[in-house]
Amino acid sequence: MNIRIGNGYDLHRLVSDRRLILGGVEIPYEKGLLGHSDADVLTHAIMDAMLGALALGDIGHYFPPSDPKWAGADSIMLLQQVQELIGAQGWRVNNLDSMVIAEAPKLKPHIKAMRDRLAQAMNLPIDCVSVKATTNEGMDAIGQKEAIAVHAVVLLVKS
Repeated sequence: MNIRIGNGYDLHRLVSDRRLILGGVEIPYEKGLLGHSDADVLTHAIMDAMLGALALGDIGHYFPPSDPKWAGADSIMLLQQVQELIGAQGWRVNNLDSMVIAEAPKLKPHIKAMRDRLAQAMNLPIDCVSVKATTNEGMDAIGQKEAIAVHAVVLLVKS
């Protein structure tokens, strides 16, 4: 078979005194996401989808939070490493679709920048990179502005 589909999911807690990075773009907000790296939940979900499509595990296997080497790491750099890994296996991303679930901040003004940054990092045309945003209508930790989650799906094709 010459195509593979991968699904990724990630969630990080919002905390004070952290920058909010989504899709490699810094979003102005009073809180940021807690994590060992830059906690870019969007990029993390995309990487997990890429790895999952080839049954290669998850990002924690390749970039364990217990390893100080990854402290504060730029997730776009990690994404490029995952891209190289799947490329070495003879695959490439054809397109990706993602949904950011956040009550705040409003992400619509930043969607194009996130798409541009991810497309550039993954060497994809912009029309192959979808980033959407929704809320949880005030429900659960996301709805209470305590966390942001992302679902991502990628289609891989043989190179």
